[in-house]
Amino acid sequence: MAEQDFSKKEKNYYTDIPQKCEAFFLKGSNSYDWGMKNRLARIFNPRSGKTVMLAFDHGYFQGPTTGLERVDITIKPLIPSADALMLTRGILRSVIDPSHTNAVVMRASGGPSILKELSDERIAVDMEDALRMNVSAVAVQVFIGGANETQTVNNMTRLVDMGMRYGMPVLGVTAVGTELVRDARYIGLATRILAELGVSIVKTYFVPGFEQVAAACPVPIVIAGGKKLPEKDALQMARDAINQGASGVDMGRNIFQSESPVAMIGAVRKVVHDNVSVKEAYEYYLDMKKKK
Repeated sequence: MAEQDFSKKEKNYYTDIPQKCEAFFLKGSNSYDWGMKNRLARIFNPRSGKTVMLAFDHGYFQGPTTGLERVDITIKPLIPSADALMLTRGILRSVIDPSHTNAVVMRASGGPSILKELSDERIAVDMEDALRMNVSAVAVQVFIGGANETQTVNNMTRLVDMGMRYGMPVLGVTAVGTELVRDARYIGLATRILAELGVSIVKTYFVPGFEQVAAACPVPIVIAGGKKLPEKDALQMARDAINQGASGVDMGRNIFQSESPVAMIGAVRKVVHDNVSVKEAYEYYLDMKKKK
């Protein structure tokens, strides 16, 4: 039998303080269910509204990418500095310590290798398996303008439907093939299509005119790091993207292929979360690199 409330303290219902119903902090996310918002709040820091994602899912089509030959060695030191890890389920289960509390954005599309037509992807992860692994979002590649555009859009919309059923956000990645021009017109088209069809987050490239791309996209955009750049240039790209409306970065090669990966991810965090200048972030990188 439950104990009765014998406390002599006078009850206080705070009748003079109305209960608040605050808007969710993340762009375009206010109408989601609680579970979806909770998962998004693991990926995006509620204080800054931004995220530093560490992408190391390259092996799903490239094999042992430079810097990822031994994920257990090269990525492990970077994990504490990442808000979210973007990876495959194979690496999650075989390498990542379950005691880590980082958000996980799991690659959920795949099929062809770099030896084949990359746009010929299918859904590669069952939503129930994603839930078993307690991930915070699933990621799908979408090839707008590619040879298999409709198929990859269908992959995405099927995942969005399943995600809505279970409270799982979907991150849509705008893929750019060799035949497509990486400019604001194309990126603006691709990001808007992904958002219109239901993804919660878009990952795309930073291009001239990005401010208009971000303004026209009703959900958060994170920028891909792309090919390896000199560290100062990568920090400048992150700074410009945040200034022009990005909600974070999802960097891989610009971090794990850096001369000092731990220092680099720390410097990226300074730009994204602490809003520091490129000069300050680069000085931080050089300082931490010396202390390595």
